[in-house]
Amino acid sequence: MSDQSAKFTEKIKASYKPSGSYIYLGAGILNGEVLSDAEVNLSLHMMNRHGLVAGATGTGKTRTLQLLAEQLSDAGVPVFMLDVKGDLSGLNQPGVSNPKIEERSQQLNKPFNPSGFPLELYSLSGKLGAQMRATVLEFGPTLLAKILDLNDTQSGVLAVIFKYADDNKMPIIDLNDLKKLVNYLAEDEGAEEIKSTYGKISTATSGTILRKIVTIEQQGLSAMFGERSFDIEDLFEKVDGKGTISLLNISDVQTQPVLYSTYLLSLLAEIFYSMPEAGDLDKPKLVFFFDEAHLLFNNSSKAFLEQIETIIRLIRSKGIGVFFCTQAPTDVPESVLSQLGNRIQHALRVFTPNDADALKKTVNTYPRSDFYKIDEILTSLGTGQALITVLNEKGIPTEVAATMLTPPRAIMGPLALADYNSLVQASPMTTKYAEAVDPESAYEILTKRVNDKLGEQGEEGEAPAPAKGEKSIIEQVMGATITRQIGKEIVRGIFGMLTGKNPRSSGGKGIFGF
Repeated sequence: MSDQSAKFTEKIKASYKPSGSYIYLGAGILNGEVLSDAEVNLSLHMMNRHGLVAGATGTGKTRTLQLLAEQLSDAGVPVFMLDVKGDLSGLNQPGVSNPKIEERSQQLNKPFNPSGFPLELYSLSGKLGAQMRATVLEFGPTLLAKILDLNDTQSGVLAVIFKYADDNKMPIIDLNDLKKLVNYLAEDEGAEEIKSTYGKISTATSGTILRKIVTIEQQGLSAMFGERSFDIEDLFEKVDGKGTISLLNISDVQTQPVLYSTYLLSLLAEIFYSMPEAGDLDKPKLVFFFDEAHLLFNNSSKAFLEQIETIIRLIRSKGIGVFFCTQAPTDVPESVLSQLGNRIQHALRVFTPNDADALKKTVNTYPRSDFYKIDEILTSLGTGQALITVLNEKGIPTEVAATMLTPPRAIMGPLALADYNSLVQASPMTTKYAEAVDPESAYEILTKRVNDKLGEQGEEGEAPAPAKGEKSIIEQVMGATITRQIGKEIVRGIFGMLTGKNPRSSGGKGIFGF
C-alpha cells in the first residue's frame, strides 16, 4: 500500500467510525483501487438528519435505496419506500449470487449473505397492493390545489371552500363531497350564504375546479380519496425484530407524478402531526424514502415549498428520517437541500450546458478533499459507486469518499407474479383496507339541506316552475357533478395545513400557524 493509500485509509477509518449502530455502505476508492479497510459507514443515530441519494439514470440509485432499506430493517427500523417501476418487491426474498456480486464482495472483503425482508405492498389504485387512501380533508387545500393544477385564484377559492366546510362542520371525505360543495357555494342559496362572509365564487372558477376533479376521476384515481383512510401506525410494524419495509407500488400510475408525489407529502405531514416529540434517539423510528423527488418540487407554489421545508426541518425531532432520491442535487430547492446532512452522490453526466452548470453547483456543496478533484470524480464514477459525505455523531461532515457500495442482499428486481400476488393476498393490510367506508359527510349534509328547503317551499305553496331551458334548484346543485354514486370513492390528507388541526384529533394549532 502506498503512502497516499495508507493516509487515505486512516482518514476514512477515523471519519466513518461511529460508536453506535451503523449502516455499512462500502469501502473507499482511491486511484481506481478499492481499499477494503477504508470502510464507509452511516451512523443510525444520524439518519434523522435526512439525506440525499442522487445521480444520473442507470448509475444505481435504486439499489442504493435497497441496501439502505435492508440494513435499516435488520436494525429494527421500519422503512417506507416508493416503488416507481415496480422492481423493488424482490426485497421480500433472498438474492442469488452472480459473478459481479462475487467480484464486488472480494473487493470489499465482505461475504455475500443473501436475505429476504418483511414487506408490505401498497397501491394508490388498489390493484397492486393494499389500498392506500386519504380523505380530501386530510390533503388540505394547498396539496389538493397542486394535484388539480390550480392557479393562484383557483387555489384561493379552494381554500375558501375548505374554510366554509370547517366552519360548518361538513367533513370533506371524497371527491363527491368536494364537487357538491363547489356547486352549492357557486350557485343559488349557497352563493348568497357565503357572499358576505367568504366572498363570491365565480361560475368560471368553480367550473374549472370541477373539470379538474372530473379529470382525476376519469383517470381512475378517485379510489385514493376517502375512507378508510390509511393509518400511519401501520408503517411502524416489525416482524421477528426486523423493521417492516412498506412499499408503495405506483408502476400503474407513473403518468400521474404530481398525484403520487403530493400524496407522499401528505402522508409525511400526517406522520409529523401524529408523532410525539422523540428527542435524540440512538436510531430513527422510521425512515421515509422519497424517490423521484424532483416531481414533488416541479412548478410548485411558494406556499407549497414552504410547507415542505417546514415539515423537513421539524420532523426529525419526531425520530423520522427522510431521504430524497433524484437525478441531481439542483432538483431540490436550496432551502430543503441545506437540511439534508447525508449525501450519497452517484455519477453525474455532462452532455449539455445545463448539465455543466448542475455539476459546478454540486461540486460547490462538497467539503474540500485532499484526495479528489470533485468535478472529475463525479463524472467518472461507475455503476454501484458513489461519492459520499455524511454527518458523524458530532454533526460534522465526514471526509469525502468515493465509495464502492456493498450489494443488496435481496433480489434486485421484482418478485415473480405468483409470489407477488400471494404476498398481497396474505397480507392483513389488504383485508383491512379492502372496503371503502361512506360516512355522513358534506354530500349528505348538503343534500339534506337542499331537500329540506324544497320541502319548505312545498308546504308554503308549489314552487315556481323553472323557466324554459332553466334548471331547477336541485338540478343546478347536482348538475356539474357527475352525480352521487358512480361510487363515492376514496381519499386522505392534511386539513391541518388550513386549520392547524390534526385531522385525527379535536383541535389545536398547527405548524402553519392557523
